[in-house]
Amino acid sequence: MVTNSTAYLESLPAVPEWLNKGDNAWQLIAATLVALQSMPGLVILYGSIVKKKWAVNSAFMALYAFAAVLLLWVLVCYKMAFGEELLPFWGRGGFALGQDYLLSHGKLPATTHLYKNGTVETAMTEPYYPMASLVYFQFTFAAITLILLAGSVLGRMNIRAWMAFVPLWLIFSYTVGAFSLWGGGFLYHWGVIDFAGGYVIHLSSGVAGLTAAYWVGPRMQCDKERFPPNNVLLALAGAGLLWMGWSGFNGGAPYAANIDTSIAVLNTNICAATSLLMWTSLDVFYFGKPSVVGAIQGMITGLVCITPGAGVVQSWSAIVMGILAGSIPWFTMMILHKKSSLLQKVDDTLGVFHTHAVAGLLGGTLTGLLAEPHLCDMVLPVKGSMGGFYGGTGGIQFLKQIVAALFVIGWNLVSTSIILLLIRTIIPLRMPDNELLIGDDAAHGEEAYALWGDGERYDESKHGTSPNHQGTPTRPMDEIDRDTVVGITVHI
Repeated sequence: MVTNSTAYLESLPAVPEWLNKGDNAWQLIAATLVALQSMPGLVILYGSIVKKKWAVNSAFMALYAFAAVLLLWVLVCYKMAFGEELLPFWGRGGFALGQDYLLSHGKLPATTHLYKNGTVETAMTEPYYPMASLVYFQFTFAAITLILLAGSVLGRMNIRAWMAFVPLWLIFSYTVGAFSLWGGGFLYHWGVIDFAGGYVIHLSSGVAGLTAAYWVGPRMQCDKERFPPNNVLLALAGAGLLWMGWSGFNGGAPYAANIDTSIAVLNTNICAATSLLMWTSLDVFYFGKPSVVGAIQGMITGLVCITPGAGVVQSWSAIVMGILAGSIPWFTMMILHKKSSLLQKVDDTLGVFHTHAVAGLLGGTLTGLLAEPHLCDMVLPVKGSMGGFYGGTGGIQFLKQIVAALFVIGWNLVSTSIILLLIRTIIPLRMPDNELLIGDDAAHGEEAYALWGDGERYDESKHGTSPNHQGTPTRPMDEIDRDTVVGITVHI
């Protein structure tokens, strides 16, 4: 009987002694699952949950962000988020492209902090795989953050302004939050718990999205009043990819295929299911019927809420978090938003503020209450962490979560505003009204569906004219609500 398989023995140069093939394989799978959430998950979801005339533009905004973030990530942003400390909240940027660097043993943070007596403040995490796996895994988190943010400005943001915004926001906003909470910044060493991105990804994208929606301005009134999904079944397909991919999102956070990974994946699915059912129940109780789009929103809020604590809370806590995730964001979106004059002034197309900022903040604070001490010691870099319900220093942990949330909210509010104000001095943030009437054909010269007049620029050479009794050509279809009238000749 063979007791030691050669499959796990050192075999230089491709298999150094520190490499665990199982951990490396899982980390790459987890990264791929998160990437699939964006490409094609959110590309499909965005392209199908918006009005027909915005399907191509919405999908393209997600596609562009995914590609642009990857290139910038390896050129400068990975080290700004996870490299050597430049400031307590920012890393020193640089290439993550060198062979020696990418094949070296993965580790974070890059800078070791010491107490005044010379002892190490926070132990370094050294997963059993190369830096290349870590760089790619963290890229997928950065990419989905920008794509989630895009949901707030769909249906009117100038695509050229978006192309300028993506790299600037990645550099000056995302990397700050990632370094502060994950990469060895002041919140990381202070012991703030953000297991897989409730603050770094969801709170930041929700706050930045609402801020961007304010500066970009609203959609046309006809779009705000009537913005039906163009394909609900396809939206469900995109949402399904998002849900299943979240197992990589939270399951990859321990940086290993260990027992806590199993807890994180199970908790993720429990909370999502509970939240979906809670949201749907409220829809039935309040509106008299269940909504597919509402179920998707409830699924997302559950996934977001569990993210900051997926691997550090017990599974019964995941049910509690799911109940709250399916009710509190529902209330803020369906009731409070309609009664708040402040929220009514900002056109957040997909309600990203509610589904990500509110749910992310809720999850982060609940983690400060429900984090279980044994699970915390299993995976967190700062040992002795625990939620407020477990006594000890738990009350302090809850306060840490609040302070970290305020930092993330404040930084994203200010940085997003500055970036957009600078961009608008060169590029208009909002499409002109004549292009907003048309949609995809004006922005890209392409359409999602081959329906005459549905988001198509009127062209006499193709469509001809139908003069009235005075010889005046009919009014072009681009001046008519194409979701109400398709292919009908209207005489003036």
